[in-house]
Amino acid sequence: MSRSTIARSLLAQIAVIAAALALAACGGSSDDETTATTEIPGGADSAEVEVIDRWAKALNEGDVDAAAELFAIPSLAENGLVYEIADLDDARKFNSSLPCGAILIEARPERELVVATFELTERPGPGECGAGTGGEASTAFRIVDGEIAEWLRVADDDGETPGGEPAPGSTV
Repeated sequence: MSRSTIARSLLAQIAVIAAALALAACGGSSDDETTATTEIPGGADSAEVEVIDRWAKALNEGDVDAAAELFAIPSLAENGLVYEIADLDDARKFNSSLPCGAILIEARPERELVVATFELTERPGPGECGAGTGGEASTAFRIVDGEIAEWLRVADDDGETPGGEPAPGSTV
């Protein structure tokens, strides 16, 4: 075998190894996100947990547009009063009305819903979480085709629904 044949063979092997390493590196962030959502305790479906976690993270960052885009059109939200979300602007208004940010700490299946428990935080944007900061709140989500079809505040043990004023345009 000539030196040039050996050199070409080595270069080809190096190229294959480099390509394999590049592909593995590209998949890293996706795997990290999946790992993060599968580490949320409670046993809920990981795809549904991912949607809920993306919504909470967007809201936590004050990105009301990104949070709104996770809502199905039409959809329904209930935070004391019922709010019908007929378009993206309604979804923005609803998300803007929530004064607290939230960190997902548990997600458990409950029939066709996922009941998510959050630690409340301050967040950029309108509203102020105030005394709610550091407390916990739960919301039941119905996720359909990767979107939030229902967002339902779950009352705590004393019947209170923490987390701010009802959304603008809410109906009884």
